[in-house]
Amino acid sequence: MNESHSFYSNEVLFSFDRTEQIVAVEHDEKLGMKLFIRNGDKISSSSEPFQPFIVTSDETLLDREAHPHQLITLDGNHELRFLLLFKSWKERERALKAMKGAASKGAGPSQETIYSPSDPVHQYLLLSGKTLFKGMSFEEIHRFQLDIETFCAEGYEFSNPEREEDRITLIALSDNRGFEHVISGTEMDEASMLRELVRIITEKDPDIIEGHNINKFDFWYIEERAKRHKVPLRLGRGGTLLRAHPSQLSIAERTVTYRKYEIYGRHIVDTWILAQLYDISYRGLESYGLKDIARHFNVAGEDRTYLPPDRLSWYFLNEPDTLMKYSLDDVRETSAISEILSYSHFIQTQIFPYSYQNTIVRGNATRIDSLFIREYLRNRHSIPIPSMQRAFEGGYADIFYQGILQNILHCDVQSLYPSLMLSFRIFPQKDYLAVFPRLLSDLREFRLGAKEMMKKAGDEKKRRYYDALQSTFKILINSFYGYLGFSMGHFSDFGQAAEVARKGREILTGMIQILRDAGYIIAEIDTDGIYFSPPPSQQDSDEGAILQMLSNTMPPGITVEIDGSYRAMLSYKVKNYVLLNDRDSLIIKGSGLKSRGLELFQRRFMEELFHLLLTGRKEKIEALYEEFAESFRQHRFPPRMFCKTETLQEAPLTYLARLKEKKRNASAAYELALASGVTYSAGDQISYYVTGKSRKVKVFENARLIRDWDPSNPDENVEYYLDKLSSLYTKFKPFIEHYGANLLETGESIEEPLE
Repeated sequence: MNESHSFYSNEVLFSFDRTEQIVAVEHDEKLGMKLFIRNGDKISSSSEPFQPFIVTSDETLLDREAHPHQLITLDGNHELRFLLLFKSWKERERALKAMKGAASKGAGPSQETIYSPSDPVHQYLLLSGKTLFKGMSFEEIHRFQLDIETFCAEGYEFSNPEREEDRITLIALSDNRGFEHVISGTEMDEASMLRELVRIITEKDPDIIEGHNINKFDFWYIEERAKRHKVPLRLGRGGTLLRAHPSQLSIAERTVTYRKYEIYGRHIVDTWILAQLYDISYRGLESYGLKDIARHFNVAGEDRTYLPPDRLSWYFLNEPDTLMKYSLDDVRETSAISEILSYSHFIQTQIFPYSYQNTIVRGNATRIDSLFIREYLRNRHSIPIPSMQRAFEGGYADIFYQGILQNILHCDVQSLYPSLMLSFRIFPQKDYLAVFPRLLSDLREFRLGAKEMMKKAGDEKKRRYYDALQSTFKILINSFYGYLGFSMGHFSDFGQAAEVARKGREILTGMIQILRDAGYIIAEIDTDGIYFSPPPSQQDSDEGAILQMLSNTMPPGITVEIDGSYRAMLSYKVKNYVLLNDRDSLIIKGSGLKSRGLELFQRRFMEELFHLLLTGRKEKIEALYEEFAESFRQHRFPPRMFCKTETLQEAPLTYLARLKEKKRNASAAYELALASGVTYSAGDQISYYVTGKSRKVKVFENARLIRDWDPSNPDENVEYYLDKLSSLYTKFKPFIEHYGANLLETGESIEEPLE
């Protein structure tokens, strides 16, 4: 959406080069950089000169004759003050190797005082000031969706491309131009299917290929089967081959290891990754499966075809038309989910000097660092080396009431940390060009402007655009505090980060005291907001009066708001709570209450228990418990309610060797794989349940594959699962028995995590 807003004229944020319609940039050792430009349905390309760079603290480190380069001395006195420009990427690589070799021998600066990104596209965008997608709307880019269905040999749970008898059965394709097609294994052999996939992608020439778990499954499977049939996967522009390398992605507290695929001139977007990035702040997705996410966002069609995952091979052999409908629904949902979750990333790609694919997977602090680097290089100013990391006390989170409370309000300080940084001018001391305060101030102003424009938008298309824009600005605003404490940030400042956190704690502590003095009951506090309820004698709260009371004590520039009200709350532990909203639905927050390590029956029991507690029907909880217990005794639960599914992280034989060396503990999933009589590999999944008669059993000795569960002779360990149910019930009994009381004051407080 190329509208003339002041947002886009901000050269620090949206960069100083105004070239529009760039959909991809690729490195070509002979030509420099190749730019792909979209004009409607047509793609053109052009070549641009490219001088790779190294920024260092010692200009004498390289022999000018052995490693010819252009030397530019940067202004200022930061450590990285010499910019070295090379004629080619290979010359830059040779020079970098020589510099690092000298550094390791003590003949020059440490490697930390050499800055040279390893991605040539990133380097080009940093120096040129160009970014992708400028002047384009989200609808203009050509998005293409892909999903495969596969055959699984008898005796296995999941298809594996390394098994000869397994294969691709269907390839479903769609795009945002109305195209839909299925390449069917009933009409052609697998090699022909792969060649047809290459032909269609070449013909349609999309900018982006989207899929759900496309890196870890679809492309991995396609790549392995193409190797078997010797089919070259020329999926890139100009007939270039699909390429891949091992990669890692940090998502909150988890690290995802995956094989990252890349296609020349195109971008790959994985909605499985998008969903996890979204859930960092939302924490509301039941799972990261395509169907669950589609239901969450209400994009699943009313006539959507659902099939049991373990029956897909049967449908291919017996009802291929039904499988075809199922697969087409998959790509339709992938497209709809991507449209919701990738819009903000599309706008961020107009800002940051990265490809679209890399903008998505780079961390917020890393991306902000790139804005500093780009602006400092543009101004030919020296760059500091990252600060020495040191620990500091962070945000304020605490629990004051453990139990059930009614009429809950959530009082929030609008953008607490950014507001504190601007109000008290807490900025990185090494930022001589004042990029940090300029960006932060502009972003806050821009977000308010985008939100106002969203309210005035005359149609849904514009409303979605402004919503994505304000969401992008919000993400960036909230990342600036994290950047201060980012150990790899060139302008990070741990002392200033500590000062921001200290002032934040001071503000929130003062708010708590004001509310307490007025008789309000404080439940929990989490970094920038407080959950509280009115005193028992007061049925309702005057939100206006509360805001006035709190605002009167705030420093200039700090704004308080009531950003949520709820019928009831179960305050469980710090950052773990359940809210009941006005629509009678639950909002469950915190890993302690949403652990995906729990069996499905445990999660369902908790959800129903929470709903009964928060709607004032605690007397029905005993019956709920008996209902679940009786379902186990009578074998009424299907196996999905009590099974566990684990992904093998290593080959079973590797597991066995490490077990014999006492380098790891026994595992049910691996023991079952070894005993199955079939060959499992790393990446295969095992679903199992526990058998036996006693509640205390060694799971790895009493586990069976879920496929072996016989409904006519169910053998799940009833006592084992009843014990799990009982333990869960016991965990929440204090909330029932002391309903309305603060467990922190009754001696019944909950400390142990859920198991």
